[in-house]
Amino acid sequence: MSEVALPASLEEVYAIRKREPGAAVLAGGTDLLVRMRADGKKPPVLIGLERIPGLSGIAIQDGVVRIGPMVTHQNLLDSPVIRKHLAVMHEAAQVLGSPPVRHMGTIGGNICTASPAGDLLPALYVLDAEVEISSPAKKRVVPIATFITGPGRTILTGQEILTGIRIPVPDPGYQGFYRKVGQRRALAISIVSMAALLMVSPDKTVRSARFAWGSVGPVVMRFPDVESSFAGRTFGPALLADVGRQYSERIRPISDIRASASYRKMVAAGLPLKILEQ
Repeated sequence: MSEVALPASLEEVYAIRKREPGAAVLAGGTDLLVRMRADGKKPPVLIGLERIPGLSGIAIQDGVVRIGPMVTHQNLLDSPVIRKHLAVMHEAAQVLGSPPVRHMGTIGGNICTASPAGDLLPALYVLDAEVEISSPAKKRVVPIATFITGPGRTILTGQEILTGIRIPVPDPGYQGFYRKVGQRRALAISIVSMAALLMVSPDKTVRSARFAWGSVGPVVMRFPDVESSFAGRTFGPALLADVGRQYSERIRPISDIRASASYRKMVAAGLPLKILEQ
């Protein structure tokens, strides 16, 4: 059985990891504990982060929302800051797992698990989120698309730990949308998911469009060159159908137990039209 450590500072975390290189960092545990049970591998020490100041909380300053990695999915749903300024993330959190998972699971865990099916990840990509990485030697900030390198893989090395998420507040004219398709209507891992951040003029002209797709490649997929081609066009069913067509041609889904690659492409082609559904 793994020893459980509850350090009160990052310095204590670094000391434990130096002493026990095989120690695992535990946030909510909704992914880590399931994985441990599945593969039978138990780290010598589980390092719980809940007692460390600064790793929880949501604050907005100078046009940037900072979220601690220990913020739960339910905290995101309950936050007036998230609801007002980051609506696309609020929508994503609403369809993430079950109430117990939302109360236990954390945004930091969702990011570090680095699953292409992670519900929060497409929202973070369209929001141009950055992550703070800390180690005994330094702190660095990188875009989330740089942080996640593949399924279950990130750029964290050695003593590094995720200590914060920074998101620039979108201009007030932006509208956020999150849509997913699973094998059932609730408590389902996504077959395909999509986050969108759109700015549309009163005359229905698209001024800016961002789209990010989950479960259709080794990482969340976003294509800025395709996004830029939508500017100046008229928002409506024809445009959204074209969005689906172009992205379904670019994504790289696999076939797995939940769906075939061809089915994922078909679903992706129709998913943007669901933006029109309320």
